This record gives sequence, structure tokens and C-alpha cells, in this order.
Amino acid sequence: MNETAPPTLTALTTYLLSRVGKTARGRLADRLAGRGLRLWHMAVLAALADFGPHAQRDLAARLAIHPSDVVKVLDELAVAEWVERVRDPKDRRRVRVSLTAAGRIALAELEADAREVQDRLLEPLNASERGVLNELLLRVHGQLPY
Repeated sequence: MNETAPPTLTALTTYLLSRVGKTARGRLADRLAGRGLRLWHMAVLAALADFGPHAQRDLAARLAIHPSDVVKVLDELAVAEWVERVRDPKDRRRVRVSLTAAGRIALAELEADAREVQDRLLEPLNASERGVLNELLLRVHGQLPY
């Protein structure tokens, strides 16, 4: 344990979550940056893989990304041929986004990177403890406003 942190703070679960979360996010962001990507790229690919094709605007809402920012992310993913955008035939104003086969492969590689980062971060915990931690965090996450 970091003995330079005040015990008053380390007694607060919220402080510990914040410190661990900041470290986890930074490490994952660094790993993705090595591929020229950001966390939003992975989030978009994951959402499309998990929930299927989306209207561009709905994807922005699902991920709580400003619509103009999601357009930039989708532009970059489309250049890599990881997503495909087509006009909705029922409403030509809507753009539907779907994951390509290359996007699925890319997501699998990004997930492997994320799991490596996670394994290093959670190294002090055994498999059972990691499962308990994940279950508890899922419970807290489930009640957060989105």
C-alpha cells in the first residue's frame, strides 16, 4: 500500500476507487495510444459488437458522447474500415453504423490489450477476489445514472 497517502483518505472507498480508476484509465489509454486510438474508439466498437447496428445519433446517446465527437470517432474508424455507415433507407436523414469483420478483429485485439492492463493492475488479487470485485463494482455501476 502507498504509505504516503493520508490514512484519512485511504479509509475512504471513494478515494481508493478514484485512484485505482485513474491509474487503470491512464494505463489503458496509454496502451490504446500506442495503436493510435483512444478509449472512445474501443467504446464505439464494443457498443456495436454488443448491441448491433445503431443510428449514429443513438450511438452517441448510448455512449454519452457529444454527437459531433462521435462523428469524428466514426470517421477515424471508417478510414480503418472497422465500421460502415449507410443512410437509413426508411429515413435518409439517419445514418446507420455497423461493425465490419475487420472491426470485430480489431476489437478482439483491443480487448486483449485491455485484459493485459487489467491483469497487471489486479495482480495483487487472486481469481476469486477479482470475481468478487467485479461483481461488487457491477452492482454499484448498475445504480449509477447514465
